[in-house]
Amino acid sequence: MAQLDERAQRLTVKLVYYGPALSGKTSNLIRLHDLLTADRVGDMMLLETEGDRTLFFDLLPLGFTAPSGLLVTFKLFTVPGQVAHNGTRKAVLSRADGAVFVADSQYNQAVNNGASFDNLMANAATVGIDVASFPLVVQYNKRDLPDILSEEDLAHRWSKAPWPVLLASALQGDGVRETFSALLKQVYARLDLQFALLAEHGLAQEAFITAAGGELA
Repeated sequence: MAQLDERAQRLTVKLVYYGPALSGKTSNLIRLHDLLTADRVGDMMLLETEGDRTLFFDLLPLGFTAPSGLLVTFKLFTVPGQVAHNGTRKAVLSRADGAVFVADSQYNQAVNNGASFDNLMANAATVGIDVASFPLVVQYNKRDLPDILSEEDLAHRWSKAPWPVLLASALQGDGVRETFSALLKQVYARLDLQFALLAEHGLAQEAFITAAGGELA
């Protein structure tokens, strides 16, 4: 849940990149860090192990100041993909304001994607997140590789899902910013409902997305 410190005029938003091991969660954050302007991003913390790209999480602090002086800060995390670290996944997901589920587009990863998405839903419920209203974007990464699920197949698989499904190649930078923007659009609506103050601070949805480093569709 976003934290509003009225005294310090600071709003802190937590976003999580979730998905199976080696699907490209960390690559998304690295590329996003590269795409954003220097005055919006802080240092990125990256912990790697032999068995998984990220044992605990990546943290990419970024933010901007609204016309009213309200400082809006985003903290972006990834969770470990390995099943053995499920406790850490729950801890990172707790109190999140939105998430990107990063799936691997390769045919041979379909089972892993499904298991990881089910794990996201289960852990969200465990930490008290109402999935029905939780901002969520599904991203199919690694579109630059051969032997991947077709766009038609993905459209069929997710035809009844309420979440937007985007395509990306994080290593090349394709779809990374668009995914972030799609999540920001949902997060704005939830924050405005929660605090009923974003517009008062001069933060219309379009300004919120572009100020955070996203792009308008």
